Amino acid sequence: MERIYNKLVRDNIPDICRANGEEPFIRILSDKEYWKYLLKKDQEELDEVATAESLDERKKELADKLELIRAMAEFSGFSLSEIKEEADRKKQKNGGFEKRLLLEKVVTK
Repeated sequence: MERIYNKLVRDNIPDICRANGEEPFIRILSDKEYWKYLLKKDQEELDEVATAESLDERKKELADKLELIRAMAEFSGFSLSEIKEEADRKKQKNGGFEKRLLLEKVVTK
């Protein structure tokens, strides 16, 4: 039986496939392709966060998103700690999301 995926997977997935008696067909992506597939995978993980049916499942999907952020940062030449520092600076300046504010509109006077 053949299953077509054409998606970015974690580094150990080919070995896991082989351990399960399957033969994975993989290729190494170019920089341009890698970024494209990182973005596509990020959307996939966001959808999985949105449809998680339990808090445990949501935690696992958020962990997948964090790993994607790490990969995106490293690809762009940043460490995860640099991204966190930038997030902290932005939070200090613009605030976080703790207040759950929805900006419905702004009227110019």
